[in-house]
Amino acid sequence: MSQRYKKTKATDFIKIDAMDLPAYFISDAHLGIEPPGAVPDREQKLIQLLSSWKGKASHVVVVGDLFEFWYEYNYYVASAHFDLYRAFAELVESGVEVHVLQGNHDFAYGDFFPKRLGVAVHKSLVLEIQGKRVYLTHGDGVPKSDRGYRFMRKVLDLPLNRFLFKQIHPDWGMALARFVGRNSRKYGESRVIKVDEYLEWGDRMLKKEHCDFCIHGHHHISGIWNTPNGIVASPGEFIKKPAILCLENGGLKLVSL
Repeated sequence: MSQRYKKTKATDFIKIDAMDLPAYFISDAHLGIEPPGAVPDREQKLIQLLSSWKGKASHVVVVGDLFEFWYEYNYYVASAHFDLYRAFAELVESGVEVHVLQGNHDFAYGDFFPKRLGVAVHKSLVLEIQGKRVYLTHGDGVPKSDRGYRFMRKVLDLPLNRFLFKQIHPDWGMALARFVGRNSRKYGESRVIKVDEYLEWGDRMLKKEHCDFCIHGHHHISGIWNTPNGIVASPGEFIKKPAILCLENGGLKLVSL
């Protein structure tokens, strides 16, 4: 039976009864743009993937940046993704627990996903499943060099700034966000990703949250790494080289699509 969830602001803890069904984790699809080298029709491929899990998964978690940009108005959501919304709703109706984490591109979720689709929205999340504790968050702001980003994120997330942005016509707001996103992406492509910083942070979170797995996204690098306090993993991205993580029988594996 499907359930409805409320949007959450802090780390949530949800215990799920042990099941034989696998759990799946996806990250960084950045739907709404088609950068050079992207897999053709990847949103449709994601919809097909979600549909294939109906009744066949214990839960599905999107680990941030599902969209290149997301903002909710009182009477408007992005119409280009209606088939995706329906796929999420049908997944929930089939009995799958579905969670979406806020990313650095889509942090401004409102009530649409929880109230209309039955999909829970979190900043971070702890799941207990298959006898394992899993800590999940997008992973933005982790590198020491992200001080500027951490400051800007707080500024953009201020209630006043959200209110002011809502006064812009949705079409103009989307165009502005995509313009900023393109320039940010060009800057980001030239940056060196220091995976060790993510592993050190992930290991600290494993200890702090008493978890077996730390799953994050953001840097678009897929992998599973052993650390002193457990396992840190990332699905990678769903743009050029789509991959997912699968938790089955208490073990985590990376699946390239």
